[in-house]
Amino acid sequence: MFSDWIIGLSGQPTPHKTKWLIGPNSKDTSDHLQQKGKGMTKITKREFYGTLRNRVNDYFNSKGISQKGNVGLFVKAVIIISIYITPFVIFLTIPVNLWQAILLVILMGIGEAGIGMAVMHDAAHDVFSGKRWVKRLFASTMYLFASNTLNWKIQHNLLHHTYTNIYGFDQDIETKAVIRLCNHAPLKRFHRLQHGYAFFLYGLMTLSKLVTDFGQLIEFNRSGNTKKQQSSPRKELAKLILAKALFFSIIVGLPIWLTSFLWWQVLLGFALMHIVAGMIMSTIFQMAHVVEGTYQPIPDKDGVVHFEWAVHQLRTTSDFARNNFLLNWYVGGLNFQIKHYLFPNISHIHYKRIAPIVEKTAHEFGIMYNLKPTFVAALASHQRRLKELGRPASEIYWLL
Repeated sequence: MFSDWIIGLSGQPTPHKTKWLIGPNSKDTSDHLQQKGKGMTKITKREFYGTLRNRVNDYFNSKGISQKGNVGLFVKAVIIISIYITPFVIFLTIPVNLWQAILLVILMGIGEAGIGMAVMHDAAHDVFSGKRWVKRLFASTMYLFASNTLNWKIQHNLLHHTYTNIYGFDQDIETKAVIRLCNHAPLKRFHRLQHGYAFFLYGLMTLSKLVTDFGQLIEFNRSGNTKKQQSSPRKELAKLILAKALFFSIIVGLPIWLTSFLWWQVLLGFALMHIVAGMIMSTIFQMAHVVEGTYQPIPDKDGVVHFEWAVHQLRTTSDFARNNFLLNWYVGGLNFQIKHYLFPNISHIHYKRIAPIVEKTAHEFGIMYNLKPTFVAALASHQRRLKELGRPASEIYWLL
């Protein structure tokens, strides 16, 4: 599909003043070489992804099924949303003791993470259903935890998927406070300890978004990304303010008003819910891109990334625990990330079926396919990668 891509070097992912070429329009027609054992195999322009796309399309055509979600996905969405809402209703309507309240809050955190990964994610990619109103409805579940659907679509669908693991363009690998996620980012002395403290700080993900959403949206408004999504900057800012006001009024205000718990106990429960959700989502997201064997390229002086787009997605992404049914169901196929980045227009409910097709085709073309067999293996790989990123390149050899 894509050959070399040319991107702006300003650090802001906006169209280049003269040309912003990503793939099909690239004037570069040179072949690219991909390592295969001791030799080299030539990957010609469009060849790999064209072959893969045809094989995946043949699968769906032969089965006579849609690439969108199905009834099973709708049932899953209802279950996961219930895991988030039902404990809250119980908390408001039935007297509970402290430990029961803590359990309910933890369940809400699990439900919140599940909504983000297995419900909202597909809907925001327009693959939850073939019906527009259904996709918009379930994409709006983002508002259940006080965020904005547009923010997510720009950050994730537009920027992250286009510039996967490219430092300076992909916000997902920017340094998060004291966590260094990219080898091109500035290195500080305290990063040597990040493989120990990072997982605890991951829990702050959704809490921090309660504030950082505003700065992010303002930046998107300034850069013109909001208008490119055919939306009004003022309208989106008003929606975000309203969403957060309603969220705090309901999630914090109602428990203070309707239960016997003190205001500070409610706030602690609120924080615990977000810590659970943030730790789950952050860990799952990082195990796809910040593990051993994934690359973090930077453009050359002309802004060119010298890899076919599809090959780049394989080099920067990893699958994990593909045979873990419960994990796959709960995280919405985010353990099949290679399929997601190659085919974001396909619902995650199909990933397990098309995974062998993608892996087989990659091997035929001599392209690395990064797969961690289990959840524990992926988690351990992420921790080792954090340890590497906490040290200068000259020291990494001694960690191997």
